Amino acid sequence: MDEQKDDQIDQDDSTNNSEKEQSLTACLLCAAFFGSLGSSFLYGYNLSVVNAPALYIKAFYNKTWIERYGEPISTETVTLLWSVTVSIFSIGGLFGALSATLIIKVLGRKGTLLLNNSFAVIAAVLLSLGEMSRSFEMLIIGRLIMGVDSGIALSALPMYLGEISPKHFRGMIGQFNSILICLGVFTGQVLGMPELLGQESTWIYLFSFLALPAMLQLCVLPFLPESPRYLLMERRDEAGAEKAFQRFLGKKDVSQELEEVHMEARAQDKLHTVSVLQLLKSPAVRWQLITVIITMACYQLCGLNAIWYYTNGILREAGFTESILPYITLSTGAIETLAAIISGLVIERIGRKPLLIFGFFSMAVFFSLLTVFLNFQDRVSWMPYLSYVCILAVIASFCSGPGGIPFILTGELFEQSYRPAAFMIAGTVNWLSNFAVGLLFPFIQETLQSFSFLVFVAVCILGSIYLYVVLPETKNKTFMDISQSFAKINKMPIPSPGQEMELVLSINSDTNGKAQDATKMQTSL
Repeated sequence: MDEQKDDQIDQDDSTNNSEKEQSLTACLLCAAFFGSLGSSFLYGYNLSVVNAPALYIKAFYNKTWIERYGEPISTETVTLLWSVTVSIFSIGGLFGALSATLIIKVLGRKGTLLLNNSFAVIAAVLLSLGEMSRSFEMLIIGRLIMGVDSGIALSALPMYLGEISPKHFRGMIGQFNSILICLGVFTGQVLGMPELLGQESTWIYLFSFLALPAMLQLCVLPFLPESPRYLLMERRDEAGAEKAFQRFLGKKDVSQELEEVHMEARAQDKLHTVSVLQLLKSPAVRWQLITVIITMACYQLCGLNAIWYYTNGILREAGFTESILPYITLSTGAIETLAAIISGLVIERIGRKPLLIFGFFSMAVFFSLLTVFLNFQDRVSWMPYLSYVCILAVIASFCSGPGGIPFILTGELFEQSYRPAAFMIAGTVNWLSNFAVGLLFPFIQETLQSFSFLVFVAVCILGSIYLYVVLPETKNKTFMDISQSFAKINKMPIPSPGQEMELVLSINSDTNGKAQDATKMQTSL
């Protein structure tokens, strides 16, 4: 028995060494980039694209109203229509998040991403033809459909990226989601410049652009593999899973990866996809679920969306003229993208937990400083410049960790059968929190004025404390290892080392390996 244990230890050491030597493959990088390009990039783009043409869209509403009713639109009505146009994106996102689980179950991860492009193309057509058709309803419906696209994308994409990545690259590949969101925001700001598409005669092309990333994804993603974990555990296609692993990992011998998935399958009580209600009732994942809900709520409630309310006002106070405000605002998108890229490069070295805690805590610090600077900017001429520096620091802090890691954690904290329902709950919390910030922050701002940021200070500090106490580090761990990290706090039994060794030896005892694993997998299924 001791010799067997020594052999197993040697095997684990050689596995770890081979993982360290393994490099990123072109197939894995293409899947991450093009999967994100037609998904999270569009989400980020839609967050910023409506800012530049706001005045032109309101003018279009007024012109259409006059043609229909023979009188100018009232200020209250145009404000209402504009508010609906902006906020209905979040409502669509909620619908998309709620429907994602069913679509993923039927079509798989990659199939869902491909189908989702149809929503982006339809939305692009409606938004582009709305002015020509003299229909502001088409713009509102187009924004709603685009929200559905984003809600599905932010559930299916992190799931796909997490399942196709080897554990030592999972964080880096998962950060493509965050990087492309930031790049989408920045692209929307750039294309909205007056020299490009931010003009009265060209603003509709800002929405036509939505179809381009979707079409690029449709051209590339069909030639890339489906998630091998999905193929093996839900489709029972071991041959397809083996080929997918081989392409993503760039090696022929993927028996170790297949065995890991088989072990996860045996460790689960139910291999079929559980419902949201079953997930909520399951004591085995209670604290994983609480952690995801709190982290995703903090993702929206930490105040980044509200920071845009003050940016232009602070720039005006600093003496910048209206003509150069769009160019200065580009710095926020550039900082977002740069911070997300740096986070993606260091996440596997530093880990998820330290980056998350650092991000939320530093946001609390800079929000506190911003509150102080805002209260003194009327007394000191150069104080607005410090306020703007704090805004950039808040944005960088957010994108260094909280901007992308919550989506990675949602995929890592749950095993295969729980994952779709977990993403549905996380997406619901995400979009409801987003809507709550947009709805409540104007009232908070009116009541507390510059002290309104102290609300976000409290959210960031409480989130940091919770993550420090509860969240285990997940880098370089298998999904089974991460689940076992929560076993104690969930008051669930932890398999003894002897039981784990017996399971491993039972897998390795057969000389043919794969045939026996396939038979056991079919039996357990």
